[in-house]
Amino acid sequence: MSDVLELTKALIRKPSITPHDAGCQDLIIDYLKDLNCRATSLSHGEVTNLWLEHGEGQPLLVFAGHTDVVPTGPLEKWKYPPFDPVIEGDYLYGRGAQDMKSAVAAMTVALKDFVVCHPKHKGRIALLITSAEEGHSYLDGTPKVIEYLQAKQDLITWCVVGEPSSSHQLGDLIRNGRRGSLKGYLTIHGTQGHVAYAHLADNPIHKALPALTELANKEWDKGNAYFPATSFQISNIHAGTGALNVIPQDLEVKISFRYSSQISYEQINEEFRTILDQYNLRYTLNWELSGKPFLTKPGALIKTVQAAIKSVMNIETELSTAGGTSDGRFIAPTGAEVVELGTCNDTIHMINERVKLDELEQLVKVYNNIMERLLR
Repeated sequence: MSDVLELTKALIRKPSITPHDAGCQDLIIDYLKDLNCRATSLSHGEVTNLWLEHGEGQPLLVFAGHTDVVPTGPLEKWKYPPFDPVIEGDYLYGRGAQDMKSAVAAMTVALKDFVVCHPKHKGRIALLITSAEEGHSYLDGTPKVIEYLQAKQDLITWCVVGEPSSSHQLGDLIRNGRRGSLKGYLTIHGTQGHVAYAHLADNPIHKALPALTELANKEWDKGNAYFPATSFQISNIHAGTGALNVIPQDLEVKISFRYSSQISYEQINEEFRTILDQYNLRYTLNWELSGKPFLTKPGALIKTVQAAIKSVMNIETELSTAGGTSDGRFIAPTGAEVVELGTCNDTIHMINERVKLDELEQLVKVYNNIMERLLR
């Protein structure tokens, strides 16, 4: 059985539900122990981060990934226990099989293969691994490693993030950017009262609906050549005590933006509040900015990744900025060129998550080819 398959299975066996690493990073360190790599553990609270590098000087090529996974959901709905990896046909089943223990295993095996063949390669290769990409502790993850590097004035030249980027086959799609992610917590204030005496109350639901309708129908921008138009969604609404004869005091609304580089967080906030104010609403609004838009335009890294995919997979790859967020949003602002390249993503976060066996070997070859082209 191949190294990448064995390592992927070993990682899946670790129940590393975010933000816990559960020993995954120790497996990586142990696998690379004979290479004279320098491993630094950077723990913050419950989060475990690993910075591991080989070589000296610049340029610095980083492979970034995460060992944490999302919760399993109902165990009885899984075909096999989620932390007991099973091969069936052409697939490996288990939580994290696609997102993203397979890519973490592939970048680890590829690094070892490359260094064994080229122990005196140009510059440095590094792994940036966190246990806090999937959950609310993400600020103690990759951002802390970036702070560590910036304190040393250590600059990343290129970064390949192992997020499952592919659509139908490995390498058919790579991400060269992501939209900004903005969450909002809006409370419309009213006056609680009896429905039979509505004139003595102020119903926040009635007051809010016209404004929410206008916000939902608003065109925030048209996007551009790299990003689709900004999307606004209401993800949750809650009001009331549960009693049918009570007008609620407040209406709570959870909202989400995925926004392009055509608009800024400050503009969104200003335009959003302008609409609320037009309806004379009493409200409280708090924002949580998860990440600003980032973009890597075609350059050395994108050309190299495209050439590596062509060499291994014999396909042309497309560039995309669609999808959710990734830790690339913390790395790109340092000036690094960032690309996301990983397995297919058709079962990520799902029950019975699985990965194609042949993608494991192919991903090792693509990652190795990238190193060959950049650091030989």
